[in-house]
Amino acid sequence: MGTRVRGWRWRRNPLRRRSDVVEAWTALAVAVLLLLGAPLAGAVAAWWAHDEARSTAVAQRAERRHVRAEVVGRDPDSLPALHGGREYTYRATVRWAEPGDGSRTATAQVPAGTRPGERVDVWFDTRGRSVPPPPDDATIWQHTFAIGTCATAGTVGVVLLGRAVVRRVANGHRMAEWEREWGRTEPEWTGRRA
Repeated sequence: MGTRVRGWRWRRNPLRRRSDVVEAWTALAVAVLLLLGAPLAGAVAAWWAHDEARSTAVAQRAERRHVRAEVVGRDPDSLPALHGGREYTYRATVRWAEPGDGSRTATAQVPAGTRPGERVDVWFDTRGRSVPPPPDDATIWQHTFAIGTCATAGTVGVVLLGRAVVRRVANGHRMAEWEREWGRTEPEWTGRRA
């Protein structure tokens, strides 16, 4: 029959060892880091990621041009590709009218299943190359959430790993102390000479 005495590692008593005190302080530090440090690290990382993603999206919107174009034909050598993790696309020839310039034609990535004659949204960079659209608000928030979650989980993992290391070292010291004490006590109990 065993009873648990709470806080025994904090109170002065003849059975308390230095390794017990180290473990008690480690438990307190782990609790503070898990309850305050990990969420704070996740929030800071998410805030930083959100700012970076928004500034990237703003820069891409400034340098990219959106065009509503008509699909003229499909590139026969084009294989479908997963574009930005969103949907399958393939290369096709598109045509659109520029105000004051007349009709323009280019090759662009269009969603899979698009037929000639359909109108699609395409994006071009300053050199006229087809590029993916800039990230929208939903994509920015997904990125923010993912980075915040990973930072929180990483912090929790590091804290728990540190606790495991401290506990292992403390147990090693405790076993060494017990061996030394048993080496002094065992001859008195058994009558053997050391």
